[in-house]
Amino acid sequence: MNENYAHPAMPAGAAEGILKGMYQFSHAPADAKAPRVQLLGSGTIMREVIAAAQMLEQDWGVAADVWSCPSFNELRRDGLDADRWNMLHSLEKPRLSYVEEQLKDRAGPVIAATDYMKIYADQIRPFVQNLGRRYRVLGTDGFGRSDSRDNLRRFFEVNRQYVTVAALRSLAEDGAIKPQVVADAIKKYGIDPNKPNPVTV
Repeated sequence: MNENYAHPAMPAGAAEGILKGMYQFSHAPADAKAPRVQLLGSGTIMREVIAAAQMLEQDWGVAADVWSCPSFNELRRDGLDADRWNMLHSLEKPRLSYVEEQLKDRAGPVIAATDYMKIYADQIRPFVQNLGRRYRVLGTDGFGRSDSRDNLRRFFEVNRQYVTVAALRSLAEDGAIKPQVVADAIKKYGIDPNKPNPVTV
């Protein structure tokens, strides 16, 4: 895209995942006591996802593993291929999609954020749900408009604050934290819970 920012080095062993559509960018320290979430980012919004992981840890004691997803399209193709193979080989051990292979040993709900419409990251919902995981997607659904990137990401609810709140809400729905924590985060980050839905304005 046309946004200038420093790119980190490619993590060791990430080449295969980049081609398949997702790879682990970072993982939080193992802490059995801390609630854990899986954060997925794609494109320039990845920097907001990385920042959200830091906020979750520092402000709320939540461990967040971060995944970069260069292509939700490739992940869906792979998942549909696995599903087709399983349909035609009912007597053999079912194959897992690449999404399932990557997330099956990772705890917590999954939150995806992109600068695209929600339907883009929503393509992998069936494969996340096959693992029995909650999946929440943030995207820029709504009417086109011009403004600064910061303001647009705040307006479309895809910035680091909203990623953090989405993760906390998912944990609350899973019973891992109290709903009050979500309310506290909304207040702390100055989010107006009664602002119009971006889809409608």
